[in-house]
Amino acid sequence: MTGSAGSSAVTLRNLERRFGEFVAVNRISLDVGQGEIFGFLGPNGAGKSTTIRMLCGLLEPSSGEGTVAGLDIRTQREEIKRRIGYMSQKFSLYDDLTVEENIDFFSGIYRVPREKKAARKDWVLDMASLQEHRRTRTGLLPAGWKQRLSLGCALLHEPRILFLDEPTSGVDPLSRRTFWDLIYEMASQGVTVFVTTHYMEEAEYCDRLALIYRGELVALGTPSDMKSSLMADQVLSVSCERPHEALGVAAGVKGVRDAALFGRDIHLMTEDAGSLAPRLRQVLEARGFRVGAMEPITPSLEDVFVSLIEARDRADGSQQEFKA
Repeated sequence: MTGSAGSSAVTLRNLERRFGEFVAVNRISLDVGQGEIFGFLGPNGAGKSTTIRMLCGLLEPSSGEGTVAGLDIRTQREEIKRRIGYMSQKFSLYDDLTVEENIDFFSGIYRVPREKKAARKDWVLDMASLQEHRRTRTGLLPAGWKQRLSLGCALLHEPRILFLDEPTSGVDPLSRRTFWDLIYEMASQGVTVFVTTHYMEEAEYCDRLALIYRGELVALGTPSDMKSSLMADQVLSVSCERPHEALGVAAGVKGVRDAALFGRDIHLMTEDAGSLAPRLRQVLEARGFRVGAMEPITPSLEDVFVSLIEARDRADGSQQEFKA
């Protein structure tokens, strides 16, 4: 569900966060629409969590500006905390408390009105399928159950914006899928969901994505738009022995723009996969590599991710050489 035009739940303009000389977030600008599932994609250490902490009022920006639910992230941080839901990758629960005690505790933290507490508790227990485990100590729950409980606690006060910071880290694939069903349900009710992840399959579930790398925004758009950006290039998948060694050889063949390992295969970005394939096979076999299947494939988000990051690294390398 895409946010309405002109109605932004989150806005960022040239947002920056420094820790001494280190720039963790480098002048990021973007808008997130109301009711949108917005994915913040990037490797560990890219600046995702630092950005989300600034949006949640937990960390002050070094420069730039932004709003969350119309509130200034510099001057209205405490009010932002009361208006949003936040779930970190560590689930933010107290293992020594029972399921019910955790819900009661967060009801107090979020100042849920006394007359609504019982109804909201029942809602969380139903949503998380934990009615039969309400008196179970939270530390004994499987990770997927803790995850649902943590989401429910973040939604106790019925926020219209929900921040999820790598919420499925360490959770099995089935629990992850169930969790995303809950996210879709929230978005269908008009809740804006801002989620950070480094899982490519989760990125496909989002309405739009921002790819962040080394603190910089390197791409912004829908998953299909991002994959379409690579369609001008064709992706050739190559199966051969010793792929780590073959990668360097393949990358040097004329007509190859980018090359990367994907499991045991090599993915090559090229303008014309059909004409490249026989020439590439000849080069690799001449260098002693036994080559298996070669076939053009539809670009995946992972192809987009790798291509953009390698392009950024090449650009950074060229700039360093120029400065030297």
